[in-house]
Amino acid sequence: MALDAAHRYRLEDLLTLMRVLRDPEQGCPWDIKQGWDSIVPHTLEEAYEVADAIERRAFDELPGELGDLLFQVIYYAQFGSEEGLFDFATVLDTLMEKMLRRHPHVFPDGTLASRRPPGVSAEAVQTQTVNRRWEALKAEERAERREDIDKAPPSALDDVPRTLPALSRAAKLSKRAAGVGFDWDDARGVLAKIREELDEVEEALDAGDDAHAREEVGDVLFAVTNLARRLKVDPEQCLRATNAKFERRFRYVETQLALQGKHCRETSLKEMERHWQTAKVQERS
Repeated sequence: MALDAAHRYRLEDLLTLMRVLRDPEQGCPWDIKQGWDSIVPHTLEEAYEVADAIERRAFDELPGELGDLLFQVIYYAQFGSEEGLFDFATVLDTLMEKMLRRHPHVFPDGTLASRRPPGVSAEAVQTQTVNRRWEALKAEERAERREDIDKAPPSALDDVPRTLPALSRAAKLSKRAAGVGFDWDDARGVLAKIREELDEVEEALDAGDDAHAREEVGDVLFAVTNLARRLKVDPEQCLRATNAKFERRFRYVETQLALQGKHCRETSLKEMERHWQTAKVQERS
C-alpha cells in the first residue's frame, strides 16, 4: 500500500469492531469466550511474527503482522473496559505520559508543545547523559510500583517479566545487574566464566550426576547470554539466526540424500556430515 493511498479506517473503527466481536448477542463465539490468559500466547506469537518479518525484510508482510500485534492491545483494552479497570484511552494516556516523562531532553516541560526547537539536532544531546536519565526514570517507576506491592526495598531486577522467553529474560536480568556495577570488566572475563561453567558440566557428567549437569548447562547458557550483551548483540536474535542457518543446512542434507533415494535414518553420520560441510561451503561462496 502506497503511503499516500486513501485510508478507509480509523483507530475508532478498530475499537468498534472489537466491541462488536465481544458483544454477547452480536459477536463472534470465539472472541466472546476469550479472556486475559487465553490471549497471552497469541500476543507472544504475534510479537515473534513481527520480528520474523523484519529479519526476513518482508516489509510487504509487516503491516499485516503489526496489525495483528496491535489487535492484541485492542483485546486487552476491551477486557479492561468490560471489567471497569481501564480502556484504550487510558492505555494511550499512560503511554504518552511515560514517554514524555522519559524524554526531558526532547520535551523539557513534559508536553508535546515543549519539544526541542528545530535546528537543534539529536546529536547535540549528550547520549550518555540521556541514557543515565532514562535509567534513573525507569528506576523511579519501578520503585513506585514496588511500593504498591510491599515494603521490601526496590531491586534493579524489579518488573523484568517472568513470561519472557528464557533467553530474553536472561539478557534483561544481566543487563539490569550490570547497570548497577555487577559485571565483568570486559568480554574476556565472560569467556573465562563460560569455560569455568563448561568445566563444571564436564565434572558433573564424570560424576554421573545428571541433575547437577542440567543445572550447570543453565549456567553455561546464562554466561553465553552475558557474552552476547557484552558484544552488544541480542542473544535471541543470534539464536534465531543460527536456527535458520541450521534449518537451511539440514534441509540441504535431507535433499541430497533424497536425490539418492535415501533417508537420514538409513544413512551414516559420516555421509550426513559430508553433505553438511558441502552446504557450509556453498553458503560461504
